[in-house]
Amino acid sequence: MRSIFDTIVIGSGQAGLATAYYLQKNNLNYLVLEASEQTAGSWPSYYDSLTLFSPARYSSLPGYQFPGDPERYPTKREVISYLVEYANHFDLNISTGERVTEVQKNQGVFQISTSKQNIFYAKTVVSATGDFARKCIPDIDGIDVFKRLKIHSSEYKNVEQYIDQRIVVVGGGNSAVQIAYELAKISNVTIATRRPLSFTPQRLLGKDIHFWLRITGFDYLPLEKWFSINTSVLDEGIYKQAVLNNEPERKPMFMSFTEDGVIWEDGKEEKIDTVIFATGYRPNVVFLQSLNGALDALGSPLQRKGISQTINGLYYVGLSEQRSFSSATLRGVGPDAKYVVKKIKSLKLDME
Repeated sequence: MRSIFDTIVIGSGQAGLATAYYLQKNNLNYLVLEASEQTAGSWPSYYDSLTLFSPARYSSLPGYQFPGDPERYPTKREVISYLVEYANHFDLNISTGERVTEVQKNQGVFQISTSKQNIFYAKTVVSATGDFARKCIPDIDGIDVFKRLKIHSSEYKNVEQYIDQRIVVVGGGNSAVQIAYELAKISNVTIATRRPLSFTPQRLLGKDIHFWLRITGFDYLPLEKWFSINTSVLDEGIYKQAVLNNEPERKPMFMSFTEDGVIWEDGKEEKIDTVIFATGYRPNVVFLQSLNGALDALGSPLQRKGISQTINGLYYVGLSEQRSFSSATLRGVGPDAKYVVKKIKSLKLDME
């Protein structure tokens, strides 16, 4: 007789771990399926110098405080260590090396297939693969003819292979500016953006901005009540000053590629060694394609506040702006996971 879980969670990054915590707390029979061999989500793939944009004090998953100095900005390695420690601390039910390839639903039960040819069954499914696993690269005129190096920021690790190059970083967010800033120390770097860069002070009146977001309630406001600052770069002053010094410089987005460079807005052509796209990600939910109506024409989930609008029993945690400005962050996945698990428990009670 096949075993049917109350819930199967896909992905054991920050979103999956927070979801598992609340499922376990509510005594639901669950299993987390993780594609890789560790419980750290997309964090191992990020560039080496990445640090959190929020202090440790505001970067914890539910039930377990981020260790160490609460005012510091944790490094990539520290986040990975914390996520692994979190899963071990709560002894969460996670099966690694199980990449989900397809989700189907038959007679009210979800059937989840993995790359190991294993099949799992569940009454509900939570897609917790988040927004940081599927690269988003804009379709720019001539991109296919460009013969020099072009990479997504997820492929960038450190400055070693880019010394004395002419580099263009595309994008105006935190990662774009952070990558361009460190590369500008060893190469000639330009940040190309469609709008001027916007900077938000990291600290106000001696407190990190996340302190003010938390005490004012802005961090968890519903999106319809939130003014957007998510394209601003959080900065203690070093990035803005560096851009003012043209280290790196900022220029309007180039118009097109050539075989060995780009054509800028003013019509000038320039040879470029490397183009780095810090242009974000799309939800990694290709395994849901067999669920007719689960995704829109672009492959994005049809959901509202983490609840599928078309498939009963299908949920999401970790999507950008899912319920609030902070939804896809370490500090934001907890409230969203709690909300989704509450819906799952209500559905389970209705089914009994």
